[in-house]
Amino acid sequence: QVQLLESGGGLVQAGCSLRLSCEDSEGTGSAYAMGWFRQAPGKDREFVAAISWDGAITYYADDVKGRFTISRGNNKNTINLQMNNMKSENTAVNYCVMDRKSGVALSRADYWGQGTQVTVSS
Repeated sequence: QVQLLESGGGLVQAGCSLRLSCEDSEGTGSAYAMGWFRQAPGKDREFVAAISWDGAITYYADDVKGRFTISRGNNKNTINLQMNNMKSENTAVNYCVMDRKSGVALSRADYWGQGTQVTVSS
């Protein structure tokens, strides 16, 4: 069964960087679009970034463009999110997701990881 395992969350100062990783334990993630959502306290989950199966196409929420970079690891079942110039509003639980239908775009989230906490101090 699909299990998405996030890692890399923690505490970081505003303006600094943090890197998240997600691995699909089943190994099917290499064939489908994957990405990240976040949920801040008291708010709904919102889209952060996504990447196609081959890493050729990426998508970003407007507020993270130019600061965050999503990528495929050497192991295609792994995705990473490099978060630079962190802001206090980026404090959230970050969830790795996978679209089980599409390899190009993250149009749906069929599987979710357990989430990893990111806290930005200022």
